[in-house]
Amino acid sequence: MMFESVSPILSVHDLARSLDFYRTTLGFDLAWSWGEPAEIAAVCRDAVEITLTQRAEAKPAGAAHVYLAVTDIDAYHATLQAAGVTMVVPIGDRPYGMRDFRIADPSGNELSFGQAIAGLGNH
Repeated sequence: MMFESVSPILSVHDLARSLDFYRTTLGFDLAWSWGEPAEIAAVCRDAVEITLTQRAEAKPAGAAHVYLAVTDIDAYHATLQAAGVTMVVPIGDRPYGMRDFRIADPSGNELSFGQAIAGLGNH
């Protein structure tokens, strides 16, 4: 099992304005967006990807949620379950092309672990 990357998810007040700032001011490219109108999108630059979300149920600024891409997700999930870790979101295949689950650390920060579902064209 190997951790492959980390993609922070940041809540924003205005997604269009935030995307413009990341792209125009910081030199990021749009990686993808989801929803019509978009309520979640990611920007990337080199090996860095940051997800921005403007959703009614999104946490306010300061409430961190980190998404970690891993290999062998089922084995890692089983390891955490065996250790007694409480699952905030149970493991499952998601419509956005990932098999993932979420836990919370002792401070309440949420950590999602996911693996791309084969054949769905994930990056």
